[in-house]
Amino acid sequence: MRSANLLNDFAFKYVFGEDCKEANDALKSLLTVFLERKVNKVVVKNSEMVKDYNKMKSPRLDLLVEFDDQTMVDLEMQLRQTKDNLMNRFPYYSARLHGSQDMEGKSYSQLKETIVMIFFNVNIFENDNICNTFRYKCDGDLPFVKEEKEDRMKLRTVEMPKVDLNKPLEVMNEQEKMIYYFLNCHKGMEDSKIKMMIESDEVIQMLEKRVETISDDRWKKIIEDFQKLHENEERIELQLELEELQKAKEKVRKAQEDVRKAQEDVRKAEEDVRKEQEDVRKEQEDVRKEQEDVRKEQEDVRKEQEDVRKAQEDVRKAQEDVRKQVEEADKKVEDANRQIEQMNQVMKQGIKAMLTNGMSLELISKSLSKSEDEIMELLK
Repeated sequence: MRSANLLNDFAFKYVFGEDCKEANDALKSLLTVFLERKVNKVVVKNSEMVKDYNKMKSPRLDLLVEFDDQTMVDLEMQLRQTKDNLMNRFPYYSARLHGSQDMEGKSYSQLKETIVMIFFNVNIFENDNICNTFRYKCDGDLPFVKEEKEDRMKLRTVEMPKVDLNKPLEVMNEQEKMIYYFLNCHKGMEDSKIKMMIESDEVIQMLEKRVETISDDRWKKIIEDFQKLHENEERIELQLELEELQKAKEKVRKAQEDVRKAQEDVRKAEEDVRKEQEDVRKEQEDVRKEQEDVRKEQEDVRKEQEDVRKAQEDVRKAQEDVRKQVEEADKKVEDANRQIEQMNQVMKQGIKAMLTNGMSLELISKSLSKSEDEIMELLK
């Protein structure tokens, strides 16, 4: 089994990006298959290979390709799911590539198409599509531009794990065959499908020739060293992740402390509110008692007023009774006076009759048991 592995992005760039006809033909075949458009001419803008790879700042390599119509494609082999958020990183790459065009003195209608194409060795999206193309679209799949040809900024993903490696070679399409080759080219002729493809497929034959150039011990050492750079980068990324995690934990701790303090403040505020509510409750209770006392006093006053009213009513009735009694007494007196007057008149007439008949005043006095003065008073 040979050391060549196209999942290694250093080997990937060498096979497809070296400044030679074979690499250029292999690249055109790759782009034709995965962009699903005929590619006649391409130029690799960053074809120089890193000679002193031990001094590389980062072992992550990409291929910047320009078509004959000036369409630009950024190719990258992404082997693993990193922690730096792929869904943010690759749209950034796309925007950076699109914005790298020199537009000074030009109309924006002259902007050329740019495509970022990433080969993933991990599943990213929850669908069965090996290739997905992303463009600007509104909610509900409304396109940002009227015609697809005007959509000049695309992101193309290739998810290699979605290929069924057990599928018979004769029913595989060109994309599946090439992905199978990427994943298994290190096995060479030991893999029966690889052997069949090398013998029957011109594109795979072309790739195989490029892979064979990096299968000797010298390239094995380069790839192993490059793998160490990958591992070192992973360690650095892990260290950064740990530092970020520590910072995040510290932020969480501070946030939790702030929350705890806030909760304590809330608890104190709630306690103050509870005390204030208790004071208000007591004040309300005192007011209620005062209102109850006032109500009782008002009830007592009402009862007293009712008693006074009743007493006044009794007095009024008593006065009315007295008035009636006085009236009755007055009537009786008046009746008595009338009777007396009548009796006096009768007596006066009798006395006059007696005097007329010759009775003396003395004899009349004795018969009436009245004094002579009283008899004289009656006669007036």
